[in-house]
Amino acid sequence: MTTRIACLGDSLTRAQFSVDYLDRLGRRHPPGDVQLARFGANGDFAYNLLQRLDAVVTNPPDVITVLIGTNDARASLAGYPVEQAMKRKQLPARPSAGWFQQCLAAVVARLRAETDATIGLLSIPVLGQQLDGAAAQASQAYSRMIAEVAATNEVAYLPLHERQMEELRQADPPPISYREVTPAAVVGVLVQHAVLRRSLDTISRRRGLVLTTDHIHQNSRGATLIAEVIDATLLTQSA
Repeated sequence: MTTRIACLGDSLTRAQFSVDYLDRLGRRHPPGDVQLARFGANGDFAYNLLQRLDAVVTNPPDVITVLIGTNDARASLAGYPVEQAMKRKQLPARPSAGWFQQCLAAVVARLRAETDATIGLLSIPVLGQQLDGAAAQASQAYSRMIAEVAATNEVAYLPLHERQMEELRQADPPPISYREVTPAAVVGVLVQHAVLRRSLDTISRRRGLVLTTDHIHQNSRGATLIAEVIDATLLTQSA
C-alpha cells in the first residue's frame, strides 16, 4: 500500500537551491512504496505557510512533514534584512520568536482538525557550522520552540537539528564564519550550478562547508540527514 506524504516548508523543501531531500527520501523506499507531494515556497516564514494550507487539506495525505522556521530564525540575527523580508513576504508583523510559535501552533491545529494524517515537525537545520556562533545558537533556540509546539499539540517531533549538530561535531569543520545569504549570493550559486555545471556538493566543498552550500541551503549530506530523520522518526512510527 502506498503511503502518501506531504512535505511542507520553505526553500529547503522547494529544493531550487538545495539538494532535494524529497528525492533522497523517495530513494530509501521501493518503487510505489511512498508518494511524495511538495509544498515548499522560497523565503517562507511560519506565517506564510499558515496561509497556504488549503492545498494540503483539500486532498489529505497519510503523513505530513513540516520543515519551517529557518527564515524566522535568520530574522533574529543581526544583519538580516528584516524590512525587505517583511515587504517581500507580505508579513503583517515583525518576525519574532513568540509569533513564530503562534503561527506554527496554528499550522498544526488546522492540520489536525482537517486531516487524519500523522504529523511530524522537524527541527530546523543548523545555521552555519560554528556551533558556538550566533547563527547556530539561533537555530537551536528555534528548534527548541518547535519541540515545545510538537509536545503541546501531541504531534511527532523529528530531531533534525540535533542530528546535524552531532554530524558537525564529528566532522570538526573549519571555523568559517556565518554569512547571511544575499540575492547576489543566491544568483552566484545558480550560475555555478546551472551555467558552470558545478554540483551543489562541489560548491559546498570549495567553500569548506560540511552540510550546506551557503550556511543555509543543504548539500547532499545535509539533505540525506533530513530524509533519514523523517524515515527513522516518522515513517517507521506510522508503518
